[in-house]
Amino acid sequence: MKCSKCDFENPADTKFCGNCAEPLHPAEEAPAPPTKTLQATPIELKTGAIFAGRFEVIEELGRGGMGKVYKVLDKEVNEKIALKLLKPEIAADEKTIERFRNELKFARKIGHPNVCRMYDLNREGDTHYITMELVSGEDLKSTITRIGQLPTGKSISIAKQVCAGLAEAHRLGVVHRDLKPQNIMLDKEGNSRIMDFGIARSLKAKGITAAGVMIGTPEYMSPEQVEVKDVDQRSDIYSLGVILYEMVTGRLPFEGETSIAVAMKHKSEPPQDPRELNSQIPEDLSLVILKCLEKDREKRYQSGGEVRAELEAIEKGMPTTERVIPKRKPITSKEITVTFSTKKLLVPVLAVLAVVVAVVIVLLLLPQKEIAKTSVAVISFENQTGEKSYDYLQKAIPNLLITSLEQSKYLSVTTWERMHDLLKQIGKEDVEAIDGELGFELCRMEGVGAIVMGSFVKAGDIFATDVKVLDVKTKKLLKSAQSKGEGVGSILDKQIGELSKEISRGVGLSEQKIEPSQLRIADMTTSSMEAYNYFLQGREEYEKF
Repeated sequence: MKCSKCDFENPADTKFCGNCAEPLHPAEEAPAPPTKTLQATPIELKTGAIFAGRFEVIEELGRGGMGKVYKVLDKEVNEKIALKLLKPEIAADEKTIERFRNELKFARKIGHPNVCRMYDLNREGDTHYITMELVSGEDLKSTITRIGQLPTGKSISIAKQVCAGLAEAHRLGVVHRDLKPQNIMLDKEGNSRIMDFGIARSLKAKGITAAGVMIGTPEYMSPEQVEVKDVDQRSDIYSLGVILYEMVTGRLPFEGETSIAVAMKHKSEPPQDPRELNSQIPEDLSLVILKCLEKDREKRYQSGGEVRAELEAIEKGMPTTERVIPKRKPITSKEITVTFSTKKLLVPVLAVLAVVVAVVIVLLLLPQKEIAKTSVAVISFENQTGEKSYDYLQKAIPNLLITSLEQSKYLSVTTWERMHDLLKQIGKEDVEAIDGELGFELCRMEGVGAIVMGSFVKAGDIFATDVKVLDVKTKKLLKSAQSKGEGVGSILDKQIGELSKEISRGVGLSEQKIEPSQLRIADMTTSSMEAYNYFLQGREEYEKF
């Protein structure tokens, strides 16, 4: 039985579509057509046609639950983009269109290499359409269907990129709600892109229970979505766990004859250990997947950053030959279909080129192993001077340390702004100072490896600053150091530089990797602590605005 919403072929006795969960109706029970439609049938765009006065149609890319997608040339900016024509039955619902318009305002803010950029929702005559970034390649579902279970290295590479895209979206307060392999594109260079942010919530697809409304696809739906509860970023983490499970085993964690049966299993049944289906999966990866699939969202990873950090740790323990590095161009169909006679002529040339390319790749890859970055976050410092006039140093010193540490190509430093974005995610945006326990919580959310905290004191004209570097997972002290000088100006003149080097040593950088040529922080910012304080105050006011 074909679904009227997404055209997916279902078994004759199925009551709900296995692709989109839309209720299915036998021909004799088909519901009456809606009284209000924008047009009887969706329009067809032919190659070469000009749509909406500016989009030249190149080819049709595909059809889905929302409508048809075309590759077009936007003649106003001379750029190729994707254009999605909404089905009339979707566009006829004014509330759906308004919801999507509002969601798009947030989704458009996401600018990330692993997220397909959404552009706009417009209308041409009776046809509503969406414009978005053009991503060439194959969706992950098609890849899994074609290949079956994917190699562990490839699965980790894809998942890491999805984590990065999710982390950025969640940072901006956008939750996908319908993350699935069909919404992940693998481009020709091996990069992963998340599609359709903002669409799931806008469509509000009717659920498989009469009482409520669910958003999502049953096979990838979190327990809270099944129960029609409010969702947050941890619902996307659950869906990511399902996708990882499917990549490494070639199967879904829960299957059933109907969509409602699958959804109920997500709510109540524990998943089978993926290692029972594929013994080649590292045990640590299996544990990561099962943690993503916890029924209780409090027991899951709390952010994409946490999952990515775990995957990176697993990847480091894998043989180099099993790791997958994105941005590798695959052979195109044109290259595969070259004639036999041409192949014979090219074999010697291609053999030489293959050797040269292999050598170049090895040479390019070797340095990357040296530039593996260590993640660090700096939290508020404690004022132990007994004078409130120096309270501004609680934020000034961490910000200066961050600026100094960011010069190192071997460190990945969490910015002060990012820490406050994380505070917003957990409803603590009004917190004035990020202390130890709160700092550890934020670092775990972001997947940071080391945390830096400290204090400062004043004895006469001498200012002294103490720092401690601790491992986020174990809370083990990695390094403690102190720097002091005459007057508050010494913080800029010498202390930040000295302490940055001690922090670098604390997180394990060798002396060769501690940049001797780093600029003095006073040369990068200002030589006046008072001026720097005014800068921080101005930045805070700007961010509030």
